[in-house]
Parts: sequence; structure tokens; C-alpha cells
Amino acid sequence: MNSSPGTVLAAGANLDFTLAQQLTVIALCALTAFISHMALAVFNDGVRPFMLDFIQGRSTRSATTAVSFGLSAGFIFGLGAPMALASGVLNPWLLFLPTDILGILSPKKWLAPILGGAWGAVVVFGLSGANNLAHDLPVDFLTAMQQMSTPILFLFTLFPVLAITKQFGRKWGGVAGVLELALVVMTMKLWPTVFAGAIAMAVGVLMLIGLAIAKDLRQRKADRANQVEETEEAVLADDPMASLFSASAARLRRYLPLFMVLGAGVCVLAQMHIFGGGEATSFLIAKGNYSEAAQVDFYRVFGFIPLIATTALASGAYGIAGFTLVYPIGYLMPNPVLAAVVGALVFAVEVLALSYLGKFLGKLPSVRDSSEHLRSAITDTLQLAILFGSLMAANAMGAGLGILIVGGLYLLNEAMGRPVVRMAAAPAAVIVGGIVLNVLYWLDLFTPVKG
Repeated sequence: MNSSPGTVLAAGANLDFTLAQQLTVIALCALTAFISHMALAVFNDGVRPFMLDFIQGRSTRSATTAVSFGLSAGFIFGLGAPMALASGVLNPWLLFLPTDILGILSPKKWLAPILGGAWGAVVVFGLSGANNLAHDLPVDFLTAMQQMSTPILFLFTLFPVLAITKQFGRKWGGVAGVLELALVVMTMKLWPTVFAGAIAMAVGVLMLIGLAIAKDLRQRKADRANQVEETEEAVLADDPMASLFSASAARLRRYLPLFMVLGAGVCVLAQMHIFGGGEATSFLIAKGNYSEAAQVDFYRVFGFIPLIATTALASGAYGIAGFTLVYPIGYLMPNPVLAAVVGALVFAVEVLALSYLGKFLGKLPSVRDSSEHLRSAITDTLQLAILFGSLMAANAMGAGLGILIVGGLYLLNEAMGRPVVRMAAAPAAVIVGGIVLNVLYWLDLFTPVKG
């Protein structure tokens, strides 16, 4: 990958799909809505803890739908749609958050896949029309939004440094920061066609995991010396959560064939290279850098496995993308058939291993803490990157006036208590700002920025 800011997106951000791609998206959205209706899996990690009450009948379908909509709407319209329009690549917030809502909302089992498939059709047919219309406007705010790619890709590289600093202090954080900077500079100098942050992120994540495992091993050694381990095991044996975890794992295993179909579908979608699992990944896929995209999403997995595993065992509802391992695997698969087979097998292993994974994570508290710090660091880096990239887009489409409108909308959202979640507020402001600038142009009050 050329690391310069002027890199052109290979996908052209046109959102034109082949018939096979359209049918895959529609079928997968139908399947995910059906699975959500069955309360077997949802994509939104914030919704999953509420699913236990719904499964056990303590919460109604309408109440659970309201929770899902409240936690997802900002990401759908503020992040999912803008990122897809900017990169030309679909994403899970645009596809799977709405099918969470539609599946839970559906009063009948047969209606859920119809609603999900209808949403898939809206995405593959509606986004293309909206994209073409936006590119024909005097102020092309979608092309301007491609300015977001550079800050997202490069600032995202720093998330392991932030995680190490938060968990292990400034000294280790400083070491990680210097090391990552050196690796980025070296990569740009020696391998200019490779994404500059790929090696740095790998080393940073490995360093974090190594520090966490070393800390846990030291603690376990101290515990054995003080004969604490037997006491802990006795407490765990009487833990009332153990029976709940066991029941949830057994419930998910009963639907193993359905989960295997889901894993196959998600992996095939990733293999088609019209889908990216994250913000940075979407732009890497758009630029044709599939191996780098696989690396980025693979590193993210470490931040989400403990969260997804524990919430699945506690609630009885899995993640629509599982541990998200099917994303990087799918990007690298040579054909859809192999992607389907491998995706199904990966999901089978994940579901069958849930109970063992929960017990394993219980013995590694520092590794669990590392995953929380990774997720927090990913959020922090992306919030800054998306805000900075959105202001770059505002400058590209409207210079100072664009910055005033977009930055003003972002600040207003903060002042109003964030009705739109912070990460989604800036991209949404770019789209609103682009519409405002076009209106001002039609009123002969604004002249678009040249170039």
C-alpha cells in the first residue's frame, strides 16, 4: 500500500455490486435477522447482556427492541452508512445492527428473514443510487470523506501503545511507543508498498499479550506458594454463575448447524471484498490491501474474544460475527466455496469451545484486563482519527465554512449530551454539512472549493 495521503481508493467508492454479491448480502441479512429473532445471537455487544431476560421471558419483545434500537441507531446512521458511502465497502454496523433490531422486532419467526432480506436489498440497491446522486452534487461530500482514510489508518496503529500504557504504566508505554514509531518509519523506508502500521501493530499487540501472560504466570506462582489456588478453585466450584454458563453453552450447541451456516455466510461476504469488519479495514479493503486488512482485524480479535465469550455464556446469545475471526480468514480465502467451508468450521470450533474458553479466561485475569484496555484504546484512537478525518473532509469540501459547520455540529452534539454517539457524530456531521453547503450553493451563497 502506498502510504501517502493521496492514495486513491481501489473500489472507487461506487457501491456497485454483482448479482452474486447482492444475493449474498440479502441472504445473509435474512439469516442474521432470523437468528436475532431466535435470540441466538446479536451483533451489538451492548444488547447481548439484555438478551438473558428476553430469553427467560422477563422482558418483552417490544422492550428488547427498544433497547436494541436505542443502542444501535446512532452507529447505523452516523457511522455505518457514512463509512460505506466514503469507502465503497459495506460494514457490520450497516448490515448487522439493523438486522438485530428487525429480528427482535418481528412478532413471527417467518417474518424475521423477510424483514432482514428487505434491509439487505435496501443496502445493495439504495446505497448505490444515493452514492451516484451524491457524486453528482456541486459539493461532492462523499469524495471529500475519503480524506478520513489517512488519519484512521495511521492513528489506529497506536492502539496497542495506549493499551500497554493504561495497563502497565508509562515506562512500558513509552517503550512501546518508541518501538512502534521506529517500525513505522522502517516499514515506510524499506517496504513502501506495505501498510506502514502493519508490523508495528503486530509487535505492539504481541508485547501487550506477553506482558499480561507474564504477570499472570507470576501471580499464579505466588498463589501456589501461598496455597491460595485450592481456595479459589473451591470458590469457583460453588459459583452460581457456573450453572448459568453451562446452560447457555448447551443452548448454543443445540443450534450448531445454524451457527455453521452463519459462519459460512459471513466468511463468504468477507471473501468477496465488498465488506470490511472495521473502520480501518474498510479503507484497506477499498484500496485492495487484503492481507493488511486481515492483519488489522486479526489484532482486533484479541480485544473482543473475552467480551464476546463471557457475554455469550452469561446471556445465552452469541455474536453474529462470532469472535470475528471469520473476517480476516475470509479476506484471504481464494474462492467463496473454500471460504464457506472454513467459515462454517471456525464457527463450529468457537461454539463448541465456549465453555472451555470461559474457564481458561478465568485463570488469566491480566489477559482479560488486556482485552478491555485494547477495546478502550481502539475506541480512543478511532474517535480522534474519525474527528480529525471528518474535519479534513470538511476542509476539502468547504474550506473554513465547511470546518465551521461540521465542527460546530460536532460541538453542538457534545453540548446536548451526545444524542449521537461520539464516534458517529463527526461522519454524520460531514454528511449534514455537505447537504447544507449544497443548499447554500443553490441559493448562490457559496462557491464550492476547486479540486
